Amino acid sequence: MTELLRVINSFQELDLETEQAVRKYFVEEKFQRGDFIITEGKICSKIYFIKSGLVRRFCVEDGIEVTKWIYTDNQFVTSLSSFFEQKPSFESFQASEETIVYSLSFQDEQILLEYPLFSKFHIKLLRVYLSKLNEFHHFYNPMNAQEKYLYLLNSLPQIILKAKLKDIASLIGVSPETLSRIRAQIT
Repeated sequence: MTELLRVINSFQELDLETEQAVRKYFVEEKFQRGDFIITEGKICSKIYFIKSGLVRRFCVEDGIEVTKWIYTDNQFVTSLSSFFEQKPSFESFQASEETIVYSLSFQDEQILLEYPLFSKFHIKLLRVYLSKLNEFHHFYNPMNAQEKYLYLLNSLPQIILKAKLKDIASLIGVSPETLSRIRAQIT
């Protein structure tokens, strides 16, 4: 719980009452490699904070799994539209290794949002997340595969260190063989 509280407090300092509520409503869960955390077509009922592990977000396009992102320690994970609007998810999230998370149900999130300091944290987190998402799509999408790999290597090295090569290749939009050539050119 220390990791979660540290991240929350980095956005918004909590008082004791709010911290106790966070401890009460966030629940530790463990997923084994290959377990689905969120499944396409089902309503996502929780938001997760990764204590340790690796989670792959993907969609199936023309019968092929396409990795959309890879999440690592100290990140929040959920299918945003599914969780916030309580509608079926168009994407799946799967543990790529043993993963320990703190989960918060949709119902318990509503309770925590009654705490003003948690609500302030929530707003600040969403603002930063949306800003970074906008910036990421602006800069990342036009990059070629080598630039995308270098971006991940320099900005998010945990992804490169922990994820499967086939998932990294899918994330940057190339075959595993092309990724191997890119990696050989860089080293």
